[in-house]
Amino acid sequence: MKKKIMAFIRNLTWTYNPSTEREASDATARNFLLHWFPAKTTTKSMSFGYSLALGIIIFTQLTILTVTGLILMFLYVPSVERAYWSIKDLQFVVPYGWFIRDLHRIAAQLMVATVFIHLVRVFLTGAYKKSDKIAGSYRPLNWWIGLVLLLVTMILSYTGYLLPWDQLALWAITIGDHIALSAPVVGAAVSRVLIGGTIIDQNTLIRWYVAHVFLLPLLIFALLFWHMWRIRKDGGLAGVEALGIERIKQDRVVAKGKTYSLMGVVTGVTPTITQYRVRGASVSSSPYVTRRILMIFVLTTVVTMALAFMIKAPLEQPASLMWTPNPAKAPWYFLWLQELVADTTIRLKGFTISGGLVGGIMIPTVLLLFAAAWPLLDKSPDEAIGVWFHKSRRLQNTAFLLVCAVIVILIYVGAVMRGPYWHLYMPWQHWIKMPTRF
Repeated sequence: MKKKIMAFIRNLTWTYNPSTEREASDATARNFLLHWFPAKTTTKSMSFGYSLALGIIIFTQLTILTVTGLILMFLYVPSVERAYWSIKDLQFVVPYGWFIRDLHRIAAQLMVATVFIHLVRVFLTGAYKKSDKIAGSYRPLNWWIGLVLLLVTMILSYTGYLLPWDQLALWAITIGDHIALSAPVVGAAVSRVLIGGTIIDQNTLIRWYVAHVFLLPLLIFALLFWHMWRIRKDGGLAGVEALGIERIKQDRVVAKGKTYSLMGVVTGVTPTITQYRVRGASVSSSPYVTRRILMIFVLTTVVTMALAFMIKAPLEQPASLMWTPNPAKAPWYFLWLQELVADTTIRLKGFTISGGLVGGIMIPTVLLLFAAAWPLLDKSPDEAIGVWFHKSRRLQNTAFLLVCAVIVILIYVGAVMRGPYWHLYMPWQHWIKMPTRF
């Protein structure tokens, strides 16, 4: 009986712990969860120094968000009358409700930061460049998918800001609505789409709730699976490009037989089998890659849970349009936009340059267009693909890092140095705390 139980367990788990080279090769083909991995993975691709394991960390954070989000859906009431008090119940009534909410929030914040760092890593290693060494490879497409993933991740976290229906939530969406209104021609229409009318009310809450729990997660998972598929389509992580790839094409005729398709019977085919051999050390994806993924998954989960214990999710007073926090600030990842809006608002003798249009719309749009177009403009050699700080990319890497540094500085200024009436204070200066109600 014991042998039968052990054999049964072995049949379930052998793909994760193969005992022979043949089993290791078959594992990725026989296991649905492992089939997106190649049978062999280069040690270069597995190197933490190259990828920083950011993809696995992002997937872990998304998993935490999904699990905690499903739990919160059973406890949250998307109503302007009850939303705030349902969050209060989470904090003080529901057993460990405070921890579920804190864990959900810190995972969302970390995911925004990690996706951004992942984008920086891809740029600095030139992993977005098209490679002619692998048939069917077109890495710029995955770069564009990554840009969309970053935007959707930020919007997903932003929509979650409104759900507690406190002052922080209300004025975060108010700031975003004012920026949207600055857009010429379509500003008013975009504003109506965002808030569901002309004022922030129940329509606003319910459409942001639906976007947060259904539309945006669905889009993120679709983009994530497409992103992962493109990595396989492109021959793996760009780190393998530096090793060199030999293309071997072999044609053979399969014996004629019957194949049943949706429309009927199809007789014999002649498939083309294409293989790629990578010069350099490689190991079986199972168990080496799977064990590393499990280790990083557990470590990321533990760190996120520890941060959730230390950093509490804020909950201010119930939302009210009758009074305005001073200062009213956007979420930290949009503070650089709010700071740009303030810095580009210029008043000259009765004439005003709209900071919402210049800093809130035009500058971010130009940066996004440059980021999207850069894979087509980058003329660095193929030897730079998958190499950190390649000498041929010194100028563009420096310019990119300067832009990133400016964004980080603007976030810091908005978070730490902006006080009442959006006046600028040095870190060593103190400002008078403004009353919470007027």
